[in-house]
Amino acid sequence: MKELASTYQFENGLRIIQIPSPTNVAYCGISIDAGTRDEESGEEGLAHFCEHMMFKGTKHRKAWHIINRMETVGGDLNAYTNKEETVVYSAFMKEHFERATELIFDIVFHSTYPQHEIEKEREVIVDEIESYNDSPAELIFDYFENLIYENHSLGHDILGCAENVRRFKTEDALRFSKRLYRPEKMVFFVFGNIDFAKVKKAVEKNIAAIETAVHTDVAVKNDTVAVVNPGVHTEERNTHQAHVMIGRAAYGSKDKKRIALYFLNNILGGPGMNSRLNIALREHNGLVYSVESTLTNYTDTSTWAIYFGCDPENVDKCRRIVRRELNKLMDEPLNERVFNAALKQIKGQIGVACDNFESYALDTAKAYLHYNKFEGMEDTFQHLKQLTPELLQEVAKEIFDEKGLSTLIFK
Repeated sequence: MKELASTYQFENGLRIIQIPSPTNVAYCGISIDAGTRDEESGEEGLAHFCEHMMFKGTKHRKAWHIINRMETVGGDLNAYTNKEETVVYSAFMKEHFERATELIFDIVFHSTYPQHEIEKEREVIVDEIESYNDSPAELIFDYFENLIYENHSLGHDILGCAENVRRFKTEDALRFSKRLYRPEKMVFFVFGNIDFAKVKKAVEKNIAAIETAVHTDVAVKNDTVAVVNPGVHTEERNTHQAHVMIGRAAYGSKDKKRIALYFLNNILGGPGMNSRLNIALREHNGLVYSVESTLTNYTDTSTWAIYFGCDPENVDKCRRIVRRELNKLMDEPLNERVFNAALKQIKGQIGVACDNFESYALDTAKAYLHYNKFEGMEDTFQHLKQLTPELLQEVAKEIFDEKGLSTLIFK
């Protein structure tokens, strides 16, 4: 699809990317290079807080009007925050493109974060935090990143803490958004069967009243930190099940070895039920209900980790089995049959994933936001063709070495 992507950059730095869709449903939104890792000391949780409060009032609309604007035509309006992005987007029938575009620009650039709405919404966010705290299988992922990115903003919990949320005010949200919600730190993305000239015209209309100067006082992301806490770390949680994570910080986006780790991660614990860890821990030994291997990519680093939940008395046995599977990948290259089978599987998974248009649109926006380029499915396949069993073994030796891994156990 790479050849079908249309792009443009306005004088104020705002970039747009549009990819045609085979259906009459379209997606558009603004992806902002501002997330949890951009929070300064005392602001932990503020990125997510601002995302919530965007929907509570602008210079032109009250909360009720924001909610209804897309709902009345059968569309959806949504947003999310992660470590490096805040994204506001909508799904709709393509004839409502101008409506969605105008609303999204209003929310991003003209939100007022009214204090009376903050007073109502803050306990909703606190409830979200407490609900998350009640789910150790989810909570351990945040704790793990806090462990390996200690004293670094990349380890901040996305939701923050209840104490911070209860003290945030209008001026805090305005300060954060003014500092980071800048056109030069944004991409407007469209996935839909809409003429690109129409896309440009709609954006031009909505940026007319936005400050056009490119600012240089934008906060710079902190230098990332490699693994700082290798070894085993245990927290007493009095949970019925033990929850375990094993992993480390890994390659940044520009490292050519990143695709090899992506491939190894898929073999170990990807979405397939035939992943090595699922077969070893669940199918052969009946020790876990779920096990997964994840690779979370950031611009300058990544987090590779294995997660499983098991009975507390089986933790050591499960860890030994995991270690055995890692050692297999370190000790010898994959044979040609296994390598080709794994390559065929991952290409099929990528093809199926690209059929999820919403995810495809959001992934497009993320890639263009951070790297100013977009690579389609065929580009990914070309990267995979460069892999060899010898390179995979080299990466396995580097990343899976026990001396460099951190283990976090909730029990």
